[in-house]
Amino acid sequence: MTDHSTSYAPSLARRSATGLRPAPGQQEAIVPLPGAIRSGQELVSQAQAEEIAERQAREELLLRLGVPTGPDDLMDQFADHIAEATGLLYGFVNIFRTEQTFVGLHNPPPDSGHMILGRTMSLEHGWCPAVVQRKRALPLFDVHASPRFAGNPVVDMVGIRSYFGAPLIYEGIVLGTVCGIDPEPRPRTDARRLLEAVKGGGALVLDAFTSHTSAR
Repeated sequence: MTDHSTSYAPSLARRSATGLRPAPGQQEAIVPLPGAIRSGQELVSQAQAEEIAERQAREELLLRLGVPTGPDDLMDQFADHIAEATGLLYGFVNIFRTEQTFVGLHNPPPDSGHMILGRTMSLEHGWCPAVVQRKRALPLFDVHASPRFAGNPVVDMVGIRSYFGAPLIYEGIVLGTVCGIDPEPRPRTDARRLLEAVKGGGALVLDAFTSHTSAR
């Protein structure tokens, strides 16, 4: 689940348009594609522009609130609470910046035989990116039961079978997520309870963020 070697920041896709070939000695004209706008020296789609604006707004809000952007003792306690309340093996408080950063992390005991996860992960891995994008909680009682979410590096690398995550939203901006994961699937009938437990942990985290009580 954790990418220790590299961090991934999606680059802006360069958008070029085709047209008539220029006459000798003339510079080729670049014609924007429909729905494209100019950002700096690059053409980006409207969706990409909105994503850039959202990331900038998130970064500004994280700074204004004084949210920890690295390992934090209080956030670790919240991650512990999520794992304990759900019975899931791992718990996370996850902030989205240029990579996913687990400011709060609950790992199984070192001698448990389970993988010990690090503090960062690619923005393309796991299921939290889907939670951020949809701005809604996501219960996956068995990731193999959902073709959309079954193909994920976390499944292959860590062997995770269940995921329950909720967004941390303040002033309409998603700061990150809270979630719990486990190598074992969970009964469908228990999915609502587990998701509500994760949401409850998220409410505590958001209160800490917004009341300036998080540890620096």
